[in-house]
Amino acid sequence: MKVLISDNLPDICKTILESADIQVTTKTDFTPEELQKEIGVYNGLIIRSSTQCTPEILESADNLQAICRAGVGVDNVNVPAATKKGVIVMNTPGGNTTSTAEHAITLLLALSRNIAQACNSVREGKWERKKFTGTQVSGKVLGVIGLGKIGKEVAKRAIALEMKVLGYDPFISNETIPQLNVQLVENLDEIYRQADYITLHIPLVNDTKHMISKGELEIMKDGVRIINCARGGIISEESLYDALVSGKVAGAAIDVFEKEPPENNKLLELDNVLPTPHLGALTKEAQLAVAEDAAKQMVDVLKNNIVRNAVNMPVQGSDELQQLKPYTALTEKMGALLRQLVRGRIQSIDIQYSGGVSKDNIRPLTDCLLVGLLKDVLAENVNIINARILTDERGIKINEIISSATGDYTNLIFARISTDDGESSASGTVFKNNEPKIETINDYRVDMDPIGHVLILLGQDKPGLIGEIGKMLGDQNVNIGHMTFGRKETGGVAMIVLNVDAVVSQETILSIEKMECINSAYMLKF
Repeated sequence: MKVLISDNLPDICKTILESADIQVTTKTDFTPEELQKEIGVYNGLIIRSSTQCTPEILESADNLQAICRAGVGVDNVNVPAATKKGVIVMNTPGGNTTSTAEHAITLLLALSRNIAQACNSVREGKWERKKFTGTQVSGKVLGVIGLGKIGKEVAKRAIALEMKVLGYDPFISNETIPQLNVQLVENLDEIYRQADYITLHIPLVNDTKHMISKGELEIMKDGVRIINCARGGIISEESLYDALVSGKVAGAAIDVFEKEPPENNKLLELDNVLPTPHLGALTKEAQLAVAEDAAKQMVDVLKNNIVRNAVNMPVQGSDELQQLKPYTALTEKMGALLRQLVRGRIQSIDIQYSGGVSKDNIRPLTDCLLVGLLKDVLAENVNIINARILTDERGIKINEIISSATGDYTNLIFARISTDDGESSASGTVFKNNEPKIETINDYRVDMDPIGHVLILLGQDKPGLIGEIGKMLGDQNVNIGHMTFGRKETGGVAMIVLNVDAVVSQETILSIEKMECINSAYMLKF
């Protein structure tokens, strides 16, 4: 395994990787063209904020399994392109949480007390106490936009300063609300109208680009103060400048800019702007923490197949992944089975989850079924990251159904593939030993182990049939390890499932299909 560290990180990152027998290259001066040329040999890439993972670079990353951003934001990674390529994109949200939250509070207090301006005045030999009369934060209203890890920590510290905290986050769970001691608002306008201070803790995405612009600033209270330790571009710098000049906004503390470092930025001309050079996570403790987290997460992915803090993967925690593992194995096997049975162009996939498994996170289960269905068919590398995208691109409809009814099973997963030439279906479950079992194929009860080589026959139920088949396979030196026999009625069409120790030759399969009582034969491989 090879990992590239393309931005400056503490040595602990390289040390952890090498201790796991991973080859590490540290090179921080790649041009985009050079990185595009070299990236193909690496299995992992660890970055900070300087490296830009563009679609062009990702297209050349044929062996890349994972990118880990040592920090929170991943706006320097084209996540859709990485996802389509099947590359896991991770961040390290916990490592710099405290440092960034402390910086936001530092800026809030410094902005309130004119610390930077007063400091410069004293250095110039002045003593202008009245000029730098400040504002007390106790009793003021702080609006926190984004209640992720950092936003929550900022809220905690603001409450300790006796501020009233309003929070906005459309994705926060109801269970978290009582723990925060924060008054949640339904829309941003409530924060804009009520807050004396506003602090931003959200990512820069299409929906948040210039989220705060002229219209939003006009709604805000006169004399509002704004702190941005998140990402440049969330606030329109032009609109903010006008609001600062007019006095609508009393002051702004800006740690991040649309262009870094800022050049010819009018905000830097204003006395009521407190700029810092993207210092939010820049403490010794945070740098060590994110470097260590990034290395450990990369080792887990490459060596242990454990994914943490992925921004483009439905399973986020190793505990959840471990719990779902028997069922992801089952659904991938079901996908592989149906891929080998179906004929024609796939139109749609119906998947029904019944019983206890229906209460789990079903998305990765469906994604694993898609992996099994597509991985030996498409030219692209298919995995749980890109399977759904590749399915969508081909116009295949996916229908996921939740049901409480299980019949004879505690858990049951049913899948039906519809093509322009008919349908094929299968159901499966996981027993106490965590081994997957295929219970039905096209409504025939088979109780099949989806392992190794499997020969499936459809034919008339008649005496001596199994003996004839066994003799033909024996003549070819193919041993039968296990057999199941499913039928819907005596004397009708039956399904014979044979787990065999070797591949049955195409010639032998054709000979079997020529038998008067055999309708069809399928040689499957798992």
